[in-house]
Amino acid sequence: MDWQVHLGRNLFFSFGIISDVQYADIPDGHSFHGVPRYYRHSIHVLQRAIQEWNNHQDLNFVINFGDIVDGKCPPGQSLDAVKKVNYEFQKSNRPVYHMIGNHCLYNLPRDKLLPLLKIPGLNGLAYYDFSPIPEYRIVVLDGYDISAIGWPQGHPKTLQALEFLEKKNPNSDKNSPEGLQGLDRRFVMFNGAVGREQLEWLDGTLQDATKLKQKVIVCCHLPFDDVASDKEALLWNYDEVMNIIHQYNCVKACLSGHDHRGGYSIDSHGVHHRSFEAALECPPDTDAYGHIDVYDDRLLLFGADRMQNTEMYFNS
Repeated sequence: MDWQVHLGRNLFFSFGIISDVQYADIPDGHSFHGVPRYYRHSIHVLQRAIQEWNNHQDLNFVINFGDIVDGKCPPGQSLDAVKKVNYEFQKSNRPVYHMIGNHCLYNLPRDKLLPLLKIPGLNGLAYYDFSPIPEYRIVVLDGYDISAIGWPQGHPKTLQALEFLEKKNPNSDKNSPEGLQGLDRRFVMFNGAVGREQLEWLDGTLQDATKLKQKVIVCCHLPFDDVASDKEALLWNYDEVMNIIHQYNCVKACLSGHDHRGGYSIDSHGVHHRSFEAALECPPDTDAYGHIDVYDDRLLLFGADRMQNTEMYFNS
């Protein structure tokens, strides 16, 4: 595809994207699957991303798809690590919108994390929406609304999540999908769910967008589609979220992080799903970030290095 053909032709807006920086001041390591992780280098990926976005004339804002620090961050260093990465984001000369991931919550509880990242939301919840232009709406979901991490130990949402995991995952280590088959592999502690109140809010938001004839881009740390992502990375109740999304024609794309490998699919209703490659897994002097140009009938992702270019067309 000749990407240059599309530049400047009815461009509505453009935004930067990065996911899973997972910085920590520790030596390089590996994931559970043996994939190399470059904990100290990842902040340099972010620095190069910010520099490029600041030089991008048409960029309107940036979205960080969660997990800015890693769960292996040494005890006592979590707050400083979050502040260090957030300081880099604050060098952006465009607004930055954050969402929370599991590694963020391993390091800091919600009541400390949300104010630091200036995430809007009531009662510790981290879902919100905004319209960069009248024709489009960005919806950011909180995939750890129901979760065993991030809420206080005896919080109703913590207890609900633990009870859910006890029913769904027989392993003593609830982070292990061992023995779970197919889509059931998502029932692990490092994932979470969208709660009832948030589902109702999503439904109302999509109703409103439909009335206003807006196109919608849904963002969440956790993916909703098992073709665009490993099954063990999916939102626990991705099916409920997609059932709501599929009731409307306004949602054109669902964007996510968490999976690290990156992936892309179009579901049976024509909704595009794109999970992003992790900044954490970039060897030194390589990158994974990008920007998305938004048009009336398509989203074009321009990726740097390990971030794959992706064209997402839909009916205008």
